[in-house]
Amino acid sequence: RLRAGGAAPLGKAAGRSWQRARFEGPYLRDELLGLGVFVETLETAHSWSRLHELYGAVGDALRGALGRSSIVICHLSHAYADGASLYFTFLGAARGGEEIEQWRAVKSAACEAIVATEGTITHHHAVGRDHAPYMRSEVGLIGLEALRAVKERLDPAGIMNPGKLLPD
Repeated sequence: RLRAGGAAPLGKAAGRSWQRARFEGPYLRDELLGLGVFVETLETAHSWSRLHELYGAVGDALRGALGRSSIVICHLSHAYADGASLYFTFLGAARGGEEIEQWRAVKSAACEAIVATEGTITHHHAVGRDHAPYMRSEVGLIGLEALRAVKERLDPAGIMNPGKLLPD
């Protein structure tokens, strides 16, 4: 099936190479930032029928936020009968002294594109503080109320992961 779609076997070397270096990415990101290169990743998912739309919207948003000298790549990280997860890696020129603001602007542009195409704001990396502002678009108002009720019941003191699931 995969070969019919144009896939080619790579053998074991590619997998072994990935396995040896899979934990080096975050360290490489920090080194590149020190050299003036902004690099980050994000993941999302959608149904097969809208995956290409999501791919285009997020890629366009990232390129727009990063500027002309950006590189945006994407791979399909998880596949299911009804859809798949897209994992984006993107690079651009870092704005020295403004890296946090730049990160926020790039992240916001990507998240807005995800929400606009009705993709999921996170596939497997969890919501966390970065995505909590987008939870309403993810689960709706009733979903937020249900999550708040569960959290209030199970965590009345608010000590379990405050601010990492629900928007303030």
